[in-house]
Amino acid sequence: MAGMATHVITGAGSGIGAAVARRLHARGDELVLHARDAGRAKELAAEFPGARTLVGDLADPDRLSWAFSHQTLPDRVDCLLHIAGVVDLGGVGELTPKSWHHQLNVNLIAPAELTRHFLPQLRAARGHVIFVNSGAGLSAHANWSAYAASKHGLKALADSLRQEEHAGGVRVTSVYPGRTASPMQAKVHQQEGKDYDAGQWIDPESVATTILMALDLPADAEVNDLTVRPGR
Repeated sequence: MAGMATHVITGAGSGIGAAVARRLHARGDELVLHARDAGRAKELAAEFPGARTLVGDLADPDRLSWAFSHQTLPDRVDCLLHIAGVVDLGGVGELTPKSWHHQLNVNLIAPAELTRHFLPQLRAARGHVIFVNSGAGLSAHANWSAYAASKHGLKALADSLRQEEHAGGVRVTSVYPGRTASPMQAKVHQQEGKDYDAGQWIDPESVATTILMALDLPADAEVNDLTVRPGR
């Protein structure tokens, strides 16, 4: 992507999102970092000098429009990166509506709402929307029903968006990482009752490399779906 691009990023506080934000920040691009509250926004602004922040709770997508109406949104958006996510494991016989709603809100409905907000800027820039999905977006396993449903839905959102916006030059990419060493992965292992060894899983930097590859492709090509699995 030539020149100084502007990226809106969710999930920049840890894991894959932080790795992507560091790379883009280091090369001098403009960052607009989403944060769930003002305290988190302050931390992100300190970590990424010069970055702008955007506050809104992804767990409450109905109120994002209201939250954004009280802030200055970027005039230009070259890329919208949906990297934030939550996971809560449990059998279908145990998971409550609260758990279903939380995962569907953060992992699916909030990305749809953010995309709706930034589509005018993305269309104007002939920009790129990148959804960091999950291996669970392609196949669902026992105890992963709500998370996998949210990620299967995210794949559907991306596929529909791609068909709707392709003629206008907006690119849409879904990335499906396998298990990646991150705070989320540590939580998953805790819920599974297993010991966590970060060295067994994909380094977030490696996933960031694949995301930047898709982002930096010339405009004559588009990566639609990219699966990244542990290499060891």
